Amino acid sequence: MNDSLHLVRTRRFLPLFVTQFLGAFNDNLFRTAMVMLVIYGIYRDEAHEATFSAIAGGLFIAPFFLLSALSGQLADARDKAAIIRIVKTAEILIMIVGAAGLLMHSPALMLTALFAMGVHSTFFGPIKYAILPQHLQPEEVLGGTGLVEAGTYIAILGGTILGGLLVLQRPDGTYHAEWAAVAVIAVALIGRVAGSFVPAAPSVDEPEIPGFPKRGMDWHIVRASVTLVRATMHIPRLFLAIMAISFFWAMGAVLAAQFPPLVKNVFNGTSGVATLFLAIFSVGVAVGSVAINRLLKGEVSARYAPAAVLAMGLFVLLLYLLCRNWPASATLVPVREFVESPRGVLVVADLFFVAVAGGMFVVPLYAFLTTTVPKSETARTVAANNIVNSGFMVAASVIQAVAIGFLNVSVAQSLLIVSLASVVAAWLGWKLHCACEAAAASAS
Repeated sequence: MNDSLHLVRTRRFLPLFVTQFLGAFNDNLFRTAMVMLVIYGIYRDEAHEATFSAIAGGLFIAPFFLLSALSGQLADARDKAAIIRIVKTAEILIMIVGAAGLLMHSPALMLTALFAMGVHSTFFGPIKYAILPQHLQPEEVLGGTGLVEAGTYIAILGGTILGGLLVLQRPDGTYHAEWAAVAVIAVALIGRVAGSFVPAAPSVDEPEIPGFPKRGMDWHIVRASVTLVRATMHIPRLFLAIMAISFFWAMGAVLAAQFPPLVKNVFNGTSGVATLFLAIFSVGVAVGSVAINRLLKGEVSARYAPAAVLAMGLFVLLLYLLCRNWPASATLVPVREFVESPRGVLVVADLFFVAVAGGMFVVPLYAFLTTTVPKSETARTVAANNIVNSGFMVAASVIQAVAIGFLNVSVAQSLLIVSLASVVAAWLGWKLHCACEAAAASAS
């Protein structure tokens, strides 16, 4: 990976990597266990299941929209390592509530914990990207970003698999998640220990950017968010990068929310097949994150972004066509039977390439965000990106819930919408590449 693996042997990178890895692992362990328990053990209706998945996705993302401006200001004004330790302590308390929800089969408690984990991730998200330019050399930032993304999706894979496996079926046919409840608390505790080893990353004293909000805390959530987004989005290259990332995550929100109901109600698969889908998607994004760094050889560039996201859209279109022609089954098909069928292999392969293309699209754009502005502004830039991303994702979740619940749009048809959206994302990626090339030409 352009020799970026040497970073995992350094204290300036490894504790952060492990901390964010465990955070992503726990997010997905809890979310997967929650969704599997609700869909296979509580609800028995396709519309309710799909609506619950969409609502859960929206609740997790809503804090990014509401609180990212505060998190970005805080990360640029305070020691990022100290904030990490506070956030990881809060995760322990949140997972106690989540574990209670799993044990009591309480959707309300589980959704409360999910929302709180969204708050946790809102404050951790800007730090994990903004700290990289502060601890790494300029030529290491793309590789470090790629490792963080790859690690995140490997963590998603592990958390997804474990979350699915720990929702067990009793002999009487009911489902329980006692071991998942224990696991989410244990992982939160280990993550807090890892966070204590992240080196100090105090605020950077650099000249302020004209037009950018002054450093310091504005506790008015709406005003701070509007000011931050407006100041960031008026920079053309940042605007294009953020919009391209936002379209990607809106597409991803639709896909991720619909995997479990898609598996159960279209592909007639068991919860194990749903876990396989989420795992394959995670592996694919990790592979794409590594592959794009090799192609770019450490250069931060959007030149492959349009082709990558168009490829993603084409593979999603193929998944939609497979859904349309999928044969009905009176019983749910287990993992082994699903992957042994030619159609099942084609679905798994297609999903893998959807994710590879997605990883190749989004990783350079994140690296671009953290290297385009001074180190003193990186957290707020990432926070502005998170606000816009989350707005797109919440909108996508709401539209999806309304379309499925009230307009009778099928889960499979939502894939067609994702495929069409990739064309817009490709156009934005192309405009960003052209803007970067023009800026480079004028500088030389």
